[in-house]
Amino acid sequence: MSGQEAPDRARATAAPDFDVDALLSDGDTRIVVCCGSGGVGKTTTAAALGVRAAELGRRAVVITVDPARRLAQSMGLRELDNTPRPVELTGTLGAEVPGTLHAMMLDMKRTFDEIVEAHADPERARQILANPFYQSLSSSFSGTQEYMAMEKLGQLRHSGDWDLIVVDTPPSRSALDFLDAPERLGRFLDSRLIRILGAPPATGAFKVLGAGVGMVTGVIAKIVGAQVLKDVQSFVSAFDAVFGGFQERADRTYRLLQARGTGFVVVAAPEDDALREAEFFIERLREDRMPLAGIVLNRVHRTAVRGLPEQAAATAAAELETSGEHALAAAALRLHAERARVQQREQWLMGRLVAAHPGVPSAEVPARPEDVHDLAGLAEIGRALGRG
Repeated sequence: MSGQEAPDRARATAAPDFDVDALLSDGDTRIVVCCGSGGVGKTTTAAALGVRAAELGRRAVVITVDPARRLAQSMGLRELDNTPRPVELTGTLGAEVPGTLHAMMLDMKRTFDEIVEAHADPERARQILANPFYQSLSSSFSGTQEYMAMEKLGQLRHSGDWDLIVVDTPPSRSALDFLDAPERLGRFLDSRLIRILGAPPATGAFKVLGAGVGMVTGVIAKIVGAQVLKDVQSFVSAFDAVFGGFQERADRTYRLLQARGTGFVVVAAPEDDALREAEFFIERLREDRMPLAGIVLNRVHRTAVRGLPEQAAATAAAELETSGEHALAAAALRLHAERARVQQREQWLMGRLVAAHPGVPSAEVPARPEDVHDLAGLAEIGRALGRG
């Protein structure tokens, strides 16, 4: 790849600009979902979009699943929990902010508990919450986190307290997890096997199936243990009041994600693995007819002197080093050459993504010398994205 080949290719396949301000200020935009692989700045991007939306006059809430506490610290909060907390913007940013911002961190077990408490009478809710199988299901079962993110999104949208919800999706290995896990968990909870296991022996299900069910439950008891089976049966028996609603709510939220007013933002970094994952997200969103708003490319490197190619800088540095003069200038040229090399590589990678998905708008966030640690930093990123 020649020194000029990558930039030329990137320019030839340049993506349209992603007008983030237009997305956030549009009153019809009610949900923005940030998705992408782990480690690309997805949580920071979601928080920055929330800050920017408030600056544009929206009543925004950011829901994150980041297990770290740095986001709370960045927003000036002691902690984030399952209840949206107000973020003080006007005093912190030093200017009047017309909108408002709340933030919360998903507590999947607490959200599951809230569903049980809302759909079961107090005594039955107490039985469910104390059941060992439920406690394991609600805190560690595969797909629970993604399902509860959907549940919380639906709750926030239904409340009407905010006119914009920004969702930081779980740090899943694949887009399939966020979009498919709720359906998988709903199918499991509504499955025939679970219902049979929870049916008392005298009920019609057992009468019809007779000894076959006894054989199945006997085998299951040997595999998982009689006490575990008893816990499952007790859980399902008490859970009747909540059954049936899981899949229905997941389907309703899924349709909400497809509807006008929702925008998916794919977050990536200019790295091979991250951009491959971004391509997968883009393709999956299109397959499921999810509205893709654009791509945010984080930690993009740019040289201060754009007219000085890598090879020219390296050659000049070598000449100065040979002469033994101007050591500082030679070091600066070497640093520029390395930065230019990184820039060329990133532009080539991003050009490949754009060529594969023409017409998808993108926005870039320049690489920073350090991680964002306060509201001012989040506001900087939001304004960079919004060209504000």
